[in-house]
Amino acid sequence: MTTTTTHPFAAIILAAGKGTRMKSDTHKVLHTIAGRAMLEHLMASVAELGPERTAVVVGAGRDQIEKAVGARAATCLQEPQLGTAHAVQQAEGALQGFAGDVLVLYGDVPFVKAATMRAMLERLHGADAPAAVVLGFEPADPLAYGRVIADDEGRILKMVEFKDADEGERACHLCNSGLLAARAEDLFALLARVGNDNAQGEYYLPDIVNIAIADGRSCAVITASSETEVAGINSRAELAQAEARWQAARRVQAMDEGATLIAPNTVFFSWDTVLGRDVTIEPNVFFGPGVMVADNVLIRANSHIEGARLASGVKVGPFARLRPGTVLEENSFVGNFVEVKNAVMHAGAKASHLTYLGDATIGAGANIGAGTITCNYDGYFKYKTVIGPGAFIGSNSSLIAPVTIGADAIVAAGSAVSRDVAPGELRMVRAEQLVKDGWADRFHDAMKKKKAAEKKG
Repeated sequence: MTTTTTHPFAAIILAAGKGTRMKSDTHKVLHTIAGRAMLEHLMASVAELGPERTAVVVGAGRDQIEKAVGARAATCLQEPQLGTAHAVQQAEGALQGFAGDVLVLYGDVPFVKAATMRAMLERLHGADAPAAVVLGFEPADPLAYGRVIADDEGRILKMVEFKDADEGERACHLCNSGLLAARAEDLFALLARVGNDNAQGEYYLPDIVNIAIADGRSCAVITASSETEVAGINSRAELAQAEARWQAARRVQAMDEGATLIAPNTVFFSWDTVLGRDVTIEPNVFFGPGVMVADNVLIRANSHIEGARLASGVKVGPFARLRPGTVLEENSFVGNFVEVKNAVMHAGAKASHLTYLGDATIGAGANIGAGTITCNYDGYFKYKTVIGPGAFIGSNSSLIAPVTIGADAIVAAGSAVSRDVAPGELRMVRAEQLVKDGWADRFHDAMKKKKAAEKKG
């Protein structure tokens, strides 16, 4: 849902860092949490507030980011990379002619809430009209974060990087998240005055606060609800920690909304998983993107589901795999070791075990026997299988698409069906059985004598 802010604003997202600690060919901000890139998580939160413009500052791996954001944002190159203030400056051209507020965010800090962003922008228009608003946080261990030295009213006295801080300043536990809001006219004017006389020789974004304060202007800090909201992700270990935090919160949400999770820590959701009420999920279930589950659904253990829609009363698993394009209508059933892909199972249809249903439509009340497969691919093209309502497919049948099985038809077990079956018809495709009386007895006798002779030899 989009809820625009009171004043027009633009967002600048910094994503120029190389992310060397990830040790990956994939850009750091495109690594996923709950099946969604970090950058996409952040952009979705920004979009809730309705920005007039969005700019992403890129460096290494720019092609990947440009492809990911498409037309949703301008991309601005930072080369060389001389610090965060220099990075924000690269977006000045993309915001040419924009006179509203600017929110500076980081692509590797993906879970800043839209409400927090709104609070920063609203504080910018407080009675004291601060030149900049900084988002601070109070971690359990402040480590080497930059510090925000502020009074009890949240007015900033000084911003200092940890490397440049003295012992007294390091004793302050209000830390700088790096996120900042300022009016466009103030932001770029202040950035032009930032120097690099510091321990790292870089142009630091927080220095605009110190410059504004030196000019006699007010700057303010608001505090994030928790340190995890502003946690940056710079390594695979931190990525895993963020995933774990996200999943833990989502499991609680699922249970609060009326789902039963038998072993919550073993269930993994996607960012867009939708669950109805009275859904029961057994252990070791994984949801990929694009899953919608209605009320009163049972998902049994060790099932993998992505890109699927499950209607009320559906039962799945255990050990089932539902791939993209799967639609299970009311009271249908997919049992153990059944894989379904790009297929619709209409109301009451069931495939209880050991079956592959790809590119298919299965009519209401149809029964698919164990070992049935739809042969849907010839190495070049995919073909469709249509199974009519009430049809019965016997075990170990191969349905060679394109093929249609009519309503109430029966396919005998062990059949390989390559032509359409009429409604109500029995189709049996088997080789004639050959019977040789006594052959097995003679065979066993001969083999036993042969084996005995080899042992004597």
